[in-house]
Amino acid sequence: MKNTILGALLLLSITLLAQGEKEKITETVNQSVIKSHIGFLASDALKGRDTPSPELDIAAEYIKSRFVQYGVSTADGMDSYFQEVPMKSLKAATEGTLSLAGDEYSLKDDFLLLDGGKDLEGPIAYVEYGSTEDLEKGKVEGKIVVALCGDGTVQNPRAWFRISREKRSKAKELGAIALVELYNSSQMPWSLLVRFLSRDQVGLNAEEGPSLTHIWMNRSVDDLENLTKKKQTGSLTVSGNSQEAFVSKNVVGFVEGTDENLKNEIVVYSAHYDHVGIGQADDSGDTIYNGARDNAVGTVTVLSAAENIARYPTKRSALFVLFTGEEKGLLGSQYFIDNSPVEHSKMVYCFNSDNGGYNDTSIATIIGLSRTTAGDIISEACKAFELEATDDPAPEQNLFDRSDNVRFATKGIPAPTFGMGFTAFDEEIGKYYHQPADEPETLDYNYLEKFFSAYVLSCRMIANAEETPFWVEGDKYYEVGKQLYNR
Repeated sequence: MKNTILGALLLLSITLLAQGEKEKITETVNQSVIKSHIGFLASDALKGRDTPSPELDIAAEYIKSRFVQYGVSTADGMDSYFQEVPMKSLKAATEGTLSLAGDEYSLKDDFLLLDGGKDLEGPIAYVEYGSTEDLEKGKVEGKIVVALCGDGTVQNPRAWFRISREKRSKAKELGAIALVELYNSSQMPWSLLVRFLSRDQVGLNAEEGPSLTHIWMNRSVDDLENLTKKKQTGSLTVSGNSQEAFVSKNVVGFVEGTDENLKNEIVVYSAHYDHVGIGQADDSGDTIYNGARDNAVGTVTVLSAAENIARYPTKRSALFVLFTGEEKGLLGSQYFIDNSPVEHSKMVYCFNSDNGGYNDTSIATIIGLSRTTAGDIISEACKAFELEATDDPAPEQNLFDRSDNVRFATKGIPAPTFGMGFTAFDEEIGKYYHQPADEPETLDYNYLEKFFSAYVLSCRMIANAEETPFWVEGDKYYEVGKQLYNR
């Protein structure tokens, strides 16, 4: 009975908070502003905001100009609104042969080039999973390092990419000439990897000097009988590939909180502002993938929060971050979290906004709604604008770990993603998702006004709440969150 009463009182206080904040939302969020922002960012003139492109740089300047207009400041530790993100474009190899321990393998059928790539030869060092300890024991200087993908505990191939980066960095530091990882997973078939990784790529360029040659190979250790024998050698010949370095930009703004104590806690409001650029023509001949839903809507959601919070600052401080390179593999958010101007422990919540489309205008879909203690707050904010907050309708798609929010979550920072309402990946979603048809005039702006209002109200309520939001106990990121915040 006591818990029931406490729960009812908590919901009542949340409702009253929503009512008190709602008027501030209606003063700044309106359809005409929404239309103008999305109309520009998703216009044909910006050619789909690919990473890299001059048009993506124009979008970054546009976001910066809005921060200046609203009175949003630069973040501490930054001398501008731009965080430069070093990247590289990788032109895929067209031919290649890899020789290991006396056997030869061909590009695409047997192996893929993930990074670097030049003719080389040398002795082989087999280092099991390639942990730091394994690499140091293997005395890998001047050698072709061969390791198993992953770390022996994580079975998700998507996570293996992150683990691979760490191995590659350590192998390069220790003087290896190449890293070959043996890929063996039924979760992501080799044929799918070939379709994705054998085309031109964009990646982070955080390493100094030339990139270490990095290969994934379609083999298990049992397939390579001679691999673990002593004094084995290997070689690589490859052609058609090249690299070019460039710099892209995350756009970052800050508004200090009003409460003497709570202002030291920072809520991050984030979205990616890039899209996929120009591609294959549709039936109408249109080749520009405008990205109105994905993710001009998310970008403008965060701009709406920035305008509102700059005018009416919240108790907690606000950090607004618009990421580059999400469509290339969450690159901007990866660089940001690895080079944050703010200590991770000061960022108490990340409220991301990302979208693929919508098929239900009565709801907002929050990926991770039930995974943090702010779920009731978000639900009440949506209710205040006649929307129902719903959680992930397709958990099998693992959407939580496929947007920029996951970069924060893996550090322990609670980080759901606020998105337009969808109940399934149906024809309505597919008609616009990564298609030239995703243009500003195809959006329902009556719905978007409610959607934007609900997001901004959620932001305000989270930032003004007495209790700092956290993971729900039992969530897979709960323990790392406890470590981050010393809870």
